[in-house]
Amino acid sequence: MFDFLKSSLKRGFKIKDKGFIVSPQTGRITTVREIPDEVFSERILGDGIAVIPKENIIVSPVNGEIMQLADAGHVYCIKSDDGLDILIHVGVDTIGMKGRGFKYFVKVGQKVKAGEPIGEADINLIEQSGYSTYTAVLITNMDVIENMEYVLGDAQAGKTSVISYTKSNN
Repeated sequence: MFDFLKSSLKRGFKIKDKGFIVSPQTGRITTVREIPDEVFSERILGDGIAVIPKENIIVSPVNGEIMQLADAGHVYCIKSDDGLDILIHVGVDTIGMKGRGFKYFVKVGQKVKAGEPIGEADINLIEQSGYSTYTAVLITNMDVIENMEYVLGDAQAGKTSVISYTKSNN
């Protein structure tokens, strides 16, 4: 069997590296289809998972660079070291909170490591304000993804892999 693999590699067959995205929050991982906002549930912005958070701390799901942060404190855009565009959107319609209950620990242009704390969202305040706490974790440049798998269930921020993927040759 290993001879086959060696000969395949010599002929140019390449085994693709699998990448992983860890949960940015501790909580229950579910599909984006559950998010009560069609922008996410219909995968208009990209595909990924949803987190129903149990804790306030948000960590980077990948090694990469912070590309954009929303003024209202609820959105993180990260370019992973392997070229994925990752969007973390905390809560549904939480732009209406105008930053109340949200705090960034990072700045645009800052390099981050998977599991590194990047912000905080007061989950209780979000709920008390009448907003859904679902957090969308999306790959927005799906054209570079060949295959993606999700791991649903309970997750720990920065420790549990929730998405595995292989990139296309594009």
